[in-house]
Amino acid sequence: MGRYRPPQPKASPYITAEGYEKLDTELKALWKRRAIVVKILAEAAAEGDRSENAEYIYRKKELREIDYRIRYLQKRLPDLKVVNTQPSNPQQVFFAAWVTLEDDHGEEKTYRIVGPDEFDAKKGWISMDSPVAKALLKKLIDDEVRVETPNGVENFYISKVCYSDSV
Repeated sequence: MGRYRPPQPKASPYITAEGYEKLDTELKALWKRRAIVVKILAEAAAEGDRSENAEYIYRKKELREIDYRIRYLQKRLPDLKVVNTQPSNPQQVFFAAWVTLEDDHGEEKTYRIVGPDEFDAKKGWISMDSPVAKALLKKLIDDEVRVETPNGVENFYISKVCYSDSV
């Protein structure tokens, strides 16, 4: 039996202006870091036997990781579409919305729907490709949403939708 795995579906190409700026800044910083690593790598290579040179081996690995990330960002950034417009109906859930949900137990959770390149669970930012975000998109305040989770189906009530950073 082979190890074939079908390719992953492409991630959504949408991103907030802040997210795009962050990725662009990361790319510029990686190019600067790469120049430093190449210089250190050249110095380590000049020391002689490379097979037992820990500095050389470590810097080769670091350079490989930096090049991988640079390649990814150079391919991804041109494909991204920056979304910075407000929707016509601010009561409806769209990209970049802060959504406050109330579960069956009365507990509230707030999420921001962002692109897959900028999600951060600690901040409450969820990818628009996630099951929760897919269930929320195009819903209105006071709508009830059913989401399939690993723990079973959960019901949420949309209590607030906001498009500014001051939640």
